[in-house]
Amino acid sequence: MKIIDHIKNAKGKTLFSFELLPPAKGQGIQSIFNTMDELMEFNPPFIDVTYHREDYLYKQHPNGLLERVAYRKRPGTVAICAAIMNKYKVDAVPHLICGGFTKEETENALIDLDFLGIDNVLVLRGDARKGDPDFIPTPGGHAYATELLAQVVDMNNGKYLHEDIEGSKTNFCIGVAGYPEKHFEAPNFNTDFKWLKKKVEMGANFIVTQMFYNIDRYKEFVIKCRDNGIDVPIIPGLKPLTNKKQLISLPKIFHLDIPEELSSAIEECKTNADVQKVSTEWMVNMCKELIDFGVPVLHFYTMSNPGPTKKIVEQLA
Repeated sequence: MKIIDHIKNAKGKTLFSFELLPPAKGQGIQSIFNTMDELMEFNPPFIDVTYHREDYLYKQHPNGLLERVAYRKRPGTVAICAAIMNKYKVDAVPHLICGGFTKEETENALIDLDFLGIDNVLVLRGDARKGDPDFIPTPGGHAYATELLAQVVDMNNGKYLHEDIEGSKTNFCIGVAGYPEKHFEAPNFNTDFKWLKKKVEMGANFIVTQMFYNIDRYKEFVIKCRDNGIDVPIIPGLKPLTNKKQLISLPKIFHLDIPEELSSAIEECKTNADVQKVSTEWMVNMCKELIDFGVPVLHFYTMSNPGPTKKIVEQLA
């Protein structure tokens, strides 16, 4: 079922959904099932599964020369989605990214998803490879999420890359990312917002936001969207804090603001358990306010560590 239909069928009730990481290469799928087993009591209508671009490793040969080798640390996104749908009868939403794919490979991946009965995708540009100062597109691939979105929309209209192919229409429900505090590469919020509006005009069906800890930023973002004709569901992305280091790492990686009240409380914590207690209380209060605000779904970035998220949702369900 499409995400927008899950939301419609909920008739105003706020749903819970979760994002999972594929296990590192060499690890089995049981870790995914273990995480799912912890979270199924909250009846998630859908589960997101991230996709990760290849990075480079440098292999040293006996003669001392280094060889650069492409290496994908967390493969298996599509197979995990199929396994989740088969085992748990829950819709799975694979991330679809620009990096690491040519347009032809993207088309083939979309055909696979369509044949598997996967109705939803989250369209993203994706991150730069580690070691690259900026995002570098794959030759023959897409440079921007809008380009990738256009390809998915084309396939929904039966338009394939090769004009001589009269293909059947796919029927993907398409999600895109939204940034209540703007994308870190955007020069300002309004420029970033212009691109979000363009994605919706192109055919995006729902928005999932970057994580945030200041609820006012999310509310202001939603109000601005509605005032500018963006009427698709806007799903807040949420991530519990689990250690003090995240006060530095999350703003550095995601360019977000952590309110002083929260950061000060965490700085006073002596252990990670103390941090999680403070974070849980903050997140529960924020989620209750989001529910009162009328959000369609509370979407948790679990990093495949269900414990902290479970402690929050138990107080909301």
